[in-house]
Amino acid sequence: MTRRYLAYALLAFVAYSLVAPLIKLALVDLPSTPTVFLSNLVLLVVVGGAMAYRRESPLPYLRHRYAPLVVLSGLLLTVGLLTYYRALALGPVSVVVPIYGLFIVVSAVIGVLAFDEAVTLRKVAAIAFSVLAIALISI
Repeated sequence: MTRRYLAYALLAFVAYSLVAPLIKLALVDLPSTPTVFLSNLVLLVVVGGAMAYRRESPLPYLRHRYAPLVVLSGLLLTVGLLTYYRALALGPVSVVVPIYGLFIVVSAVIGVLAFDEAVTLRKVAAIAFSVLAIALISI
């Protein structure tokens, strides 16, 4: 089995690591809600371009049985981004980002509980250390 997903995960990590500092700089002069809109407009245009290049369309999936889950996740993503950008506007990156990053811990726990993913001592320790690290960074 190839582990090509690891390269994607590492690229996502590097790219996403730069988002908070760049947004924090922008939020010095820009309000948070229009900043969310503009950054996600870029996302929409780029993803639209990628879909056009790959000759893909979301339209056939609008009636898929999982489409409501995608819509719900979009709503949750919207709430998450609006509140994340507002938190960055009001607080230090070094506190906001680790607290926001707890979503990783919660998602890992949900993965174990909802998708019957393997529970190992290493995973439990990693989740516990992650929570401890976030608590220590955020104090």
